[in-house]
Amino acid sequence: IERFAADVAHELKNPLTSLRSAVETLPLARNPDSRARLLDIIIHDVKRLDRLITDISDASRLDAELQRAEADRFDLAALLSTVTGMKNDVLKEGEVPVTLLVEWNGQPPRPIVIKGHDSRLVQVFNNLIDNAQSFSPPGKGVRVTVRPEAGRAVVLVEDEGPGIPDHALERIFERFYTDRPDHGFGNNSGLGLSISKQIVEAHSGTILAENILDAAGERAGARFIVTLPLTSP
Repeated sequence: IERFAADVAHELKNPLTSLRSAVETLPLARNPDSRARLLDIIIHDVKRLDRLITDISDASRLDAELQRAEADRFDLAALLSTVTGMKNDVLKEGEVPVTLLVEWNGQPPRPIVIKGHDSRLVQVFNNLIDNAQSFSPPGKGVRVTVRPEAGRAVVLVEDEGPGIPDHALERIFERFYTDRPDHGFGNNSGLGLSISKQIVEAHSGTILAENILDAAGERAGARFIVTLPLTSP
């Protein structure tokens, strides 16, 4: 709790400091262009604070919510079909499409049944797909694969973007960590993957990230791997 409180205080202080500076400078700005730039900073910092507070609130109540709510059995393949279908239905300009592949590894097709909180797992896969889309160049796509394997459901979310720097493969799941130099400072709270890990682990699952390598051994995309225990239908 102390660590979380310290992290929250640190993350909130940055936009607050910037916001205070812009507000104090605004009355002194005589040039319309300067005033417009300061107003842009104020709007940006307010949005960043709102995003941080929303995600912090979500993270702080997650454990209690998962303990109170009743877990249900459901078909993970059907859930992913709904998630990917909705993503493709509301594609914005410049966003890449999402493809779903269900693999059976030589087994007869059947529901891939897990037990858990479907709304929270939807949050996980929405976050992973959103991240993959945000890093995918135009003309490429995001691929989601689900399969049963050794008593677990395995879900892969893959993109064809720049991949993940080696130093960040573990750190991206840390609270408030972001590494998006080309996506605008402050546009992400850095809590999405941390919350996703928290949800997956609450379902006795695992989540990890790795790079997709081409024939020359160069990064050709990122892959997130989620595993969840299967249950009887």
